[in-house]
Amino acid sequence: MAERFASALSAVSAEEDDGPELLPVRLSRAVTRVLPVDGAGLCVRTGNDRRAPLGASDEPSTRAERLQFTVGAGPCTQAMDSGQPVFVVDDDLRARWPAFHDLLVQETPFRGVVALPLRYDLAGLGAMDLYFTDPADVATLDVLSAMGAGDLVSQALSEAAVWSDWSAADGPPWLHGPAAERRALVWQAIGLTGLAHDVPAAEALDRLRAHAYASGRMVDDLAADVVSGRADPSSVCGPASG
Repeated sequence: MAERFASALSAVSAEEDDGPELLPVRLSRAVTRVLPVDGAGLCVRTGNDRRAPLGASDEPSTRAERLQFTVGAGPCTQAMDSGQPVFVVDDDLRARWPAFHDLLVQETPFRGVVALPLRYDLAGLGAMDLYFTDPADVATLDVLSAMGAGDLVSQALSEAAVWSDWSAADGPPWLHGPAAERRALVWQAIGLTGLAHDVPAAEALDRLRAHAYASGRMVDDLAADVVSGRADPSSVCGPASG
């Protein structure tokens, strides 16, 4: 697995001459080359229990993570909370996270998800999502191989952090890819929404999520509008205000 992953990562890196902030994207794409999956994505928790997407193998995988964050629950969140792998197919998703299931089916081709907590230096902080278009493929995934790929991803991120210059305030470069920078707008929007409604941060996030879901949008997109001034934070309606 280590040799195949190194070869896949080398091939991806040769095809895409991108900077260190896009290392998670390259790692996700390498994962799809060594495992029988249709998509992959990486997430971490940063300060104040904030969930940040690091990168994904393709647009549907990116979208799947953003949908899960919009509803606030799903397999990746459970994997990070429990520290245990989560295997779910279409029926499981519908029963456990109906809102996420409905959005996933409507907006992506995926019908199965495996969420694996990252180990070693990223234990308790990160997770890797694997996506499947055919739910039957979830049962055939070799768990040891998948965990091995996750360990290699964790190792690559850890090594990149060791061999790069960064401050404690900013974190390593791979924390600043496009997906993570876009998610950072949510934290700004939470502050603006909380101030407009005089509510704490947790309720402000709930309001943003409820408003985004009710209007058929994703939290990231609504947050970008709030921060840019295209949307008035006082108009963000949540569960408390209907």
